[in-house]
Amino acid sequence: MAGPAQRQVKVTATESGWVGRFQAMGSPCEVLLEYGDRRSVTEGIDAVAAEAWRIENKFSRYLDDNIVQRINSARGEPVVVDDETARLLDFATTLHELSQGRFDITSGALREVWTFDGSDRIPSADAVRSALERVGWHQARWDRPQLTLQPGMEIDLGGIGKEYAVDRCVEALREADIGPGLVNFGGDLGVTGPPGRRNAWKVAVEGETACSAALLVDLRQGALATSGDARRFLLKDGVRYSHILDPTTGWPVADAPSSVTVAADTCTQSGMLSTLSMLRGWKAEAFLDAQKSRYWCRR
Repeated sequence: MAGPAQRQVKVTATESGWVGRFQAMGSPCEVLLEYGDRRSVTEGIDAVAAEAWRIENKFSRYLDDNIVQRINSARGEPVVVDDETARLLDFATTLHELSQGRFDITSGALREVWTFDGSDRIPSADAVRSALERVGWHQARWDRPQLTLQPGMEIDLGGIGKEYAVDRCVEALREADIGPGLVNFGGDLGVTGPPGRRNAWKVAVEGETACSAALLVDLRQGALATSGDARRFLLKDGVRYSHILDPTTGWPVADAPSSVTVAADTCTQSGMLSTLSMLRGWKAEAFLDAQKSRYWCRR
């Protein structure tokens, strides 16, 4: 995650337009633009970065003195939240219900026993069971705008925060009114519309490793989001353990795809569909087919 000292934006002219780069939410972030003079482009990209950092400041579990920290340190006391936070909690509740409890923003306690660093360090069953005692959105009391967690429980909005940030930043780019643009936060991205000089934005979908591409996707409108284990996994005795955890068991989802990329109208929708499909394991493609999604799935 980018701290204040690292929060800098670099704007560069390219053969096809402009690219702005910065760090936010633990990801490299890019803004691509086709048109505009340096001043208007810089102002537009700065607005995107400012919105990304605002969301990071407000919702990151790694930062102090924000709404997530206040909720997580309340020790069983109720916390009243603002409208923006309430909307995200409502969305998280919907995902929890749609996934039969497999999407759960209280599952962060499992990070204490699972570290997906490419090693072979699998936690013990006892350690997983102990962490699982503090997991379960059904144990929380969400009575809008008031949230009460059981002592020891925490929330983590990372599963929806980056996609939400992409959508907000796409709107910031539209408001800047400097022509077609693309916002890319670590592979989750959205566009303001089709490019003017080309038929579509060419987007690479991640391959078997974080540095390889499986295919190129033409994107004219909407957004893409990817869930997968190219960067975060464990490998033991020939078995690859994905970082997609099932909070009802505390263990990685069995037979989940290596990667799922979904196109939808918004990045939030894309992220929801890709995550929910991963949580369904071997039924991922059937779920996406039922939603009539445009998707790319790698086993």
